[in-house]
Amino acid sequence: MSSIHIDLLGTETRFFDTGRYRTRAIMVDNDKPALFLLHGGGGHAETYSRNMIELSKFCRPIAIDFIWHGMSSRPAYSDKGPTEQGHWLHQFTDQVIDLMDHLGIEKAAFEGESLGGWIAFDMAINHPERTSKLILNTSWGMHLDPAHVVEGGGDLAALRETSMNALRNPTVELLRRRLEWLMPLGGVTEELVQLRMALWSIPETRDALIEYYERLFADNIDQFYFQESDIETIACPTLVLWTDKNPIHGTDAADRLESIIKGSQKHIMQGCAHWPQWERPEEHDRVVGAFMAG
Repeated sequence: MSSIHIDLLGTETRFFDTGRYRTRAIMVDNDKPALFLLHGGGGHAETYSRNMIELSKFCRPIAIDFIWHGMSSRPAYSDKGPTEQGHWLHQFTDQVIDLMDHLGIEKAAFEGESLGGWIAFDMAINHPERTSKLILNTSWGMHLDPAHVVEGGGDLAALRETSMNALRNPTVELLRRRLEWLMPLGGVTEELVQLRMALWSIPETRDALIEYYERLFADNIDQFYFQESDIETIACPTLVLWTDKNPIHGTDAADRLESIIKGSQKHIMQGCAHWPQWERPEEHDRVVGAFMAG
């Protein structure tokens, strides 16, 4: 049986302190085009531990802990409103651009899963000069035409309940339940539960994530979503990578994204939920690798 440690043999874990942010990154350093791998809410760089070595055949993979997550820094949250520059979701993007500048990377590809997809949207829409390619992996943070897409409100409520319960009382049982929301079809390992326990038990990270979820589920969160008119402006090569069992947004969302992003590709992974890169790493890496090489 593979383990996170074995999967990551050949990678390096580094902490980059730019003066603005301290970011933990897992990476394979090579001379290929950079691909930033952006995890979902509550996650960490190991979200992509099963993919790093295979993807390094096609690109320079860099998986990070977002601010307020994992072992990256925990700056004060911005209280600016959804129409103002520098609001709290823009802080994630600022972290990414700041790290790119620190590493001397002018332009990069971005794969974003869930929250990571929200930030990948932001890069492609508002920073196209820094974005070469886009991979939307079961992404969130978008408002799609309800005539075409049905959003799973019950799944959203379940995410809030399992997340807050596990953060306020990080037990093995509650953390496993939270991870099983991501992968209800199987795939949660004891090692992954223990890793999440270690990270969510860091007091500063736990406090920061509790505030993250309070903000994420605030009444006005939909005011921060990208609209179809924003998404239609994406001009870089885009892969819509979805699953047949994704909570919140089903395959109708993938269909809609493909239809409004000019020239985009779509791939639906069968028998997966919200962590396809972990649930079906071989298929994920084959599809993403081909997209990066194309």
